[in-house]
Amino acid sequence: MASWWVYVARCADDTLYCGIALDVDERIAAHNAGTGAKYTAGRGPLVVVLSRRCADKGFALRIEHAIKQLARRDKEALVAEPARLATIVRRLRRARAASGATTARAPGSARALVRAAR
Repeated sequence: MASWWVYVARCADDTLYCGIALDVDERIAAHNAGTGAKYTAGRGPLVVVLSRRCADKGFALRIEHAIKQLARRDKEALVAEPARLATIVRRLRRARAASGATTARAPGSARALVRAAR
């Protein structure tokens, strides 16, 4: 079974885009060809600056959501120091385990998760 990945890519205009994919290289190629997300159309070429393999699509989506909720400065800090992502992942896992559900959302804001990682 293929693994899901969450990735952060830097666009040519220096903005950051976060997404999930089974094949990151293929997805980035789609973005660069203009057939990816609307946001990335005309912003290529994209370069992957951070990626993490996930156990399943649901968890990849939760990480993606947490990253997308961050302010730009926090995303830049995450890219500069990838160990911060591990802290966010641990907190999401703890929240998931504490709820007893496999599809539970993590309590608290994504910004609080990043502040805790500092």
